[in-house]
Amino acid sequence: MNSPSSHPLTDSRVLAWAFVLIWGSGFLATKVGLQYAAPFTFLCLRFAVGIACLLLVLAWRRPQWPRGRLVWLHIIAAGLLTHGIHLSGSHYGQYLGMSAGLVAIILGAQPLVTALIAARWLGEAPTHRQWLGIGLGLIGVCIVVWHKVDTQVINAANFTAVLIALAALTAGTLYQRRFVQEADLFVASLIQFVASLLLLAPFAWFVEGARIDSQWQLWLAVTFLVVFASILAVSALHTLMRRGEASRVASILYLPPIVAVVCEWLLFAVTPTALTLLGIVITSVGVGLATRK
Repeated sequence: MNSPSSHPLTDSRVLAWAFVLIWGSGFLATKVGLQYAAPFTFLCLRFAVGIACLLLVLAWRRPQWPRGRLVWLHIIAAGLLTHGIHLSGSHYGQYLGMSAGLVAIILGAQPLVTALIAARWLGEAPTHRQWLGIGLGLIGVCIVVWHKVDTQVINAANFTAVLIALAALTAGTLYQRRFVQEADLFVASLIQFVASLLLLAPFAWFVEGARIDSQWQLWLAVTFLVVFASILAVSALHTLMRRGEASRVASILYLPPIVAVVCEWLLFAVTPTALTLLGIVITSVGVGLATRK
């Protein structure tokens, strides 16, 4: 009988590529969804649908629930950072006028920030080759999305929102890796969705009026983001974090913008430029250096 780490569907390479493909496609799904609902309302809808899906999954799987108030608090804290605050910041930064390309560049610094924290506080100092890969990856992502950057739309509000998203994603990923090692990931996701929904619901109601334009495009975007991004991709990321060094795993976050470029080319005939292709090559080399054992 195969162990979980040797089963084809839970092999680390399969999980890594699944995360990259889903996370990259999620950029387009989010772009579609925000056309029909404001950020807090869109996220509340996303969490509510996610809760309904996970209740069905847990009723079928019947996993063990975490025991002890401290474990619950750790799960909730990691979820509020990873889901509630990170997604609110990135979505609201775009809602306040920042271009998606610039948001991608700022959030693209996450592997570098993770490596610095891991080297200082987790005792996981990257090698010189990994530092070179992390640096090249960031440069490559900047080149990939540079043509989409409009620096004139930057203001204190949207820049602060995206910086909060960057800090929350980094802190939440590392926090979950450090304090939520044993909990079933589907149970943890349900708890985190409920906590994030309770956090954002007042903002959706009192700030945005909880208004949505109920079109099929909205529900398709929500379904994709719930089932594939929030549940499967995030679970894959946390599983990889449990198995490997934080800086190596975080480096794959450089790859989703490349997937987004490919999706735009396939779905919307947005032909990548020569500079974009150069950025893709540099990013791929950087990730290869950073993740190679």
